[in-house]
Parts: sequence; C-alpha cells; structure tokens
Amino acid sequence: MALDLSALAFAIVDIVGVLGILVWHVQGKHRPTARLIVQILFFATMTATFLSQGILPFRVTTAEIEGLTAYLGKSARVLWWVHLAWATIGFVRLYIALDRRPQEARLIQDLIVAGVYLGVALSIIGFVFGAPIGTLVATSGVVAIILGLALQNTLGDLFSGVALTLGRPFTIGDWIQLGDGTEGRVIQNNWRSTQILTPAHNVVVLPNSALAKLSLTNLTRPDESHLVVLAIRIAADRQPSAIEAILVSALEDCRFIVQEPKPVVAFKGIDAIAIDVELLFRVTSPANRVPARNEIIDVVSQQCATQGLGFAMPAQAYLVVPSLGDKMEKSGSVGGLPCAL
Repeated sequence: MALDLSALAFAIVDIVGVLGILVWHVQGKHRPTARLIVQILFFATMTATFLSQGILPFRVTTAEIEGLTAYLGKSARVLWWVHLAWATIGFVRLYIALDRRPQEARLIQDLIVAGVYLGVALSIIGFVFGAPIGTLVATSGVVAIILGLALQNTLGDLFSGVALTLGRPFTIGDWIQLGDGTEGRVIQNNWRSTQILTPAHNVVVLPNSALAKLSLTNLTRPDESHLVVLAIRIAADRQPSAIEAILVSALEDCRFIVQEPKPVVAFKGIDAIAIDVELLFRVTSPANRVPARNEIIDVVSQQCATQGLGFAMPAQAYLVVPSLGDKMEKSGSVGGLPCAL
C-alpha cells in the first residue's frame, strides 16, 4: 500500500510539474513577477506532495529501483529539479541587478544561471539516476582541458568580453579611438567581439581579446564635445595682437564649432618669415570635425584676404634663387663677354 501511495504521489508530482511547465510558458517573459510567483507555487506543491509521503526528492530508495514506481519516481524527481532551477533563475533575473548598469547585471545573471543549470544537471545525474558524480566530474575535467586548448582563442575572446563588460571602458553608442588608429562609434558589443562603425561607414569587427590589448580613448566621455587643433602659418608683417584679433573674429563667425568654451588662438613660434599659429576649437561630436575644419579654413581664408593678411610657406619649404654665376652661364657671357664652354 505504501508503494501504491508512493506511485500516486509521483504521478501527482508529474502532473503538477507538467502543468507548471505549461503555465510557465503561457505567462511569457513580459510578466517576470507573476511568472516567479506561479513557479514558486508549483514548486512548493510538488515539494509538499513529496514530503506528505515521506519521500525525499533528492534521494532514491530501494523500493523505487524497478517497475512503474521507478519510472514515475525518476520523472517526478527530474521535474522537481527542473522547477527548482527555474524558480531560482526567476529570482535571479528579477532581483539581482546593478544600479543603472543593466549590461553588467545581465552578465552576472547569465553567469549565475549557467551555474544553476550546471548544478541541477549534475544533481539529476547523481541523485536521480545514481551515476558517480566524482568520476563524471574528473572525466569532464579532462574533456574541459582538451576543449580549452582547442578553443583557446574563443575562450580568450569570451573572458576578454567579460572583462570589458565589467570594466565598462565604453558602451553602445560611444565614439572610441584605438591605439592602432581605428576610430568610430560602437554599434554592437557581445561576449565574442565588438563592432565599430567608422567615419567611412564601414563596420570593423574586433575580437574582444584583440581589443583588450589595445589602448583605447573614449571620445564620448565625459561628453561628446571634441577638441580640434588646426595649425596655420601667417606672414610676419603684422603685430601678433592684430593677427590674433583677425583670427578670433573669424572663429566667432563659424557655426559648426562650440562657442562656449570660446575657441582659442595660440601662437606657437615666430621667425623672420612667419608666425606659427594653432586654432583650438571644440565641436559637438567627433563626427563634426571635418565640416567644422572645412568651414574654419574657408572663413579664415576670406577674413585674411579681406584684412590683407598673408599666409607663409611651410618652414620646410625653401625658395631656391639662381646665383649670378648660374645666370651668366646660361646667358653664355661674363661681364658682357661670351663665356667659354
């Protein structure tokens, strides 16, 4: 009679477990709180049914080794462990969160969920089917070493992705510049790779292991305003103060640059020919550097032409003037006499 009651208890647990799975799917992902409450209710009902007959869900007795009771007992215990995993995962998804850091919270949740599934799988194999977990773990360790060597690059990308996610050097939408010269806006970031949309409208896919080794400058933080420096050389035929006033007036007429903080005209050097000047200004976004630079070159050129301000040649350029001897040699005469060739 006790065996019949055990079989009946197992059958009830099987039915409740299957109903719990159906209700769990009907609830959907958009109602996590209701889904967790229903999951806990079904799990509690299954546990109460086990305990009412003195049955431990994590231990198989000798009376359940064969026959219908054995099949019902194994299926009931598997469903009990599955519902335990789902209730735990529902709690993790709902209550484990980092303040204003959804990406990091999702990563921690995924790691915990993976650990829960692994623990439940080992528990089912050991407690329900009676397999030696110690031998299985040792064997799986050897297999894990082999797989780790085979998937070394993939695992490197995976752990680098975890480090980048926790460190948060950038987020989706940030404009970054890498040490190898790659620059653009981050459009996607996962555990395997990071995708960057470059100014040329190309998508660069970087493995996370390679990205973690490069120096990275986040041009979006603390804000997207970006400093641009434009070097010019002005002929040294005016006072520096007059040149500064003309260039400041030109910068104030530009609409692609930020006027607060105000752009700066910085003198870098002077010689007998020219004054080296740097125009320092900010743009609202790194993407606006090209139109802002083009506008400033156009406005400064017009302003200098209007004010009679000339540009000087680069310091590396030399003007070669033919010597008197070269001129005489070309004309074929020296002091009015023909030159002997």
